[in-house]
This record gives sequence, structure tokens and C-alpha cells, in this order.
Amino acid sequence: MTVQQLDARLRGPETEMGPKPLVLDVREPWELGRAALPDVLHIPMREIPARLAELDTTRDIAVLCHHGNRSNHVARFLDAQGFKNVYNVMGGIEAWARDVDPQVGRY
Repeated sequence: MTVQQLDARLRGPETEMGPKPLVLDVREPWELGRAALPDVLHIPMREIPARLAELDTTRDIAVLCHHGNRSNHVARFLDAQGFKNVYNVMGGIEAWARDVDPQVGRY
């Protein structure tokens, strides 16, 4: 999923297909102080296996990190665990700051 697609889904109305996607930020806590989006669930990548119960296997989940590498690994892991609709946010928070909202910090 591109950052533009995520932005459109977050800004758009709830649909018959379900609620807006959950944005799962898998970066480290120190990274959130540099750049963050509102209303996301923050679970650092290393904690994902222990915290799977916090996630709905049927909800759309957009996984976000700094550039898209960690989030890709997490998205693949969640898919292997039976999650139905998981998307890697390509380019991560860096692409969001560059292409969607320049007010978001870059690091």
C-alpha cells in the first residue's frame, strides 16, 4: 500500500467493507519522538509475536516503519499467522512525511 492509498483510506468514510484500517507502527519508541502519526497502535517489531492477541485477524492492518523494511517483515509474519488483510506501507513514515504531510518530522 502506498502512503497516498493509506491517506485516502484514513480520510475516507467507513464503508460496507468495514472500518478504516488499523495503522500498526512497528518502530522503536525513540523513533516516535522524531516522527509519528496520530491514532496508531504502536507495537515495536520485536514485541509483535508476544502481542498478537491485541490484533484482530479480520481487520485491515497497515504496517508502518521508517522506510518499509521492518513493516514488510511484520506484514509477512502476520500473513503467515492467519491475518487476512495486512498491508506494508511502502516507504514508511519517511514517504508519508515527504509525500503526504511535510509537518511530520524526518530522521
